[in-house]
Amino acid sequence: MPARESRGVILSAVLFDCDGVLADTEMVVNQLVSAELSALGWVMNAEQARHEFLGMAWPDMRPLIEARTGPLPPAWEQGLLRRITLMLEEETMAIPGAIAALQHVAARRPVAVASNSSRRELAMKMERLALTDIFGERRFSFEDVARPKPAPDIYLAAAQACGARAADCVVVEDSVTGVQAGLAAGCRVLGFCRDTSAEALTAAGALPFDRMEALPGLLGL
Repeated sequence: MPARESRGVILSAVLFDCDGVLADTEMVVNQLVSAELSALGWVMNAEQARHEFLGMAWPDMRPLIEARTGPLPPAWEQGLLRRITLMLEEETMAIPGAIAALQHVAARRPVAVASNSSRRELAMKMERLALTDIFGERRFSFEDVARPKPAPDIYLAAAQACGARAADCVVVEDSVTGVQAGLAAGCRVLGFCRDTSAEALTAAGALPFDRMEALPGLLGL
């Protein structure tokens, strides 16, 4: 992996996605989203919701949903987000091996988290997983930048917060949308193939891996 400084490539910071990389929240959220959309007339199950929306921010989901259900109430997202936040306060768990890997990396390089979640969702997940102090102010939601993933804005902001050039950062992602954002920012990208296949992540331009315990070694740390 070209993240190793011993091979002549600088690693200044590591930038983490949240859902599916640190927080095991995807199925909980997709169950609620699928139930909501089914009630609106777009019938789907949790797995279909995951396939449709993995890695997307709420503003980008709205036009896709309205194309199938008709116009949504102006405050639809806010109401759904409140219900999701209440559910995640009870059910947010860590991806196996993720916290130990993050702690190992954070002891050696600056780290940031960059998520297409809302600011409120992200703060709750950080608190629930006891990660607030590790990231400090280096936490970014789609509400903190002009454009969500797959635009590069959120990873450019995360790299800047770490005092690093994007080209000297490695992004850890689990979705094609997130991989596209990291590459567009000029970062190198590792793709955690849990909710997305290794083939899809590779095709998007990431180096895939399937065990969080392997992350420090892939980074040369």
